[in-house]
Amino acid sequence: MSKRLADELSAVRLCPDEWLAGLGIDLHEADARDRLEGLFRQHAYSLLGLGQTVILEFGFWARVERDELRFRARVLGAAVELRYLDVPLDELLRRLEACNGAGAPDAAVITRNMIEQWAKDFDRPE
Repeated sequence: MSKRLADELSAVRLCPDEWLAGLGIDLHEADARDRLEGLFRQHAYSLLGLGQTVILEFGFWARVERDELRFRARVLGAAVELRYLDVPLDELLRRLEACNGAGAPDAAVITRNMIEQWAKDFDRPE
């Protein structure tokens, strides 16, 4: 097994959607999400300082936010990798329709209008 694969398998993955749902908090509750993401960032920095691999699975919509997180991680001596899937809007909408239709009890319904609005605020990685 490669070191990279071993690191990914032992990584700590932090995803606010799962935690909010687990706590019974609406996934669209902005204040709760912001507080949780802030705690996740601080926890990630602590873990990186201990040499642990961390996966942050949220946000990073703005380049300035990505740059700040990358800088902080590198100061701690961590290698940084951004994984971005460039999926066409039509495909995102198709996938959302399938998820929304599945009716999972802890899933947040995301509408076409929400995706279209969020797409306007997203800075694509270069």
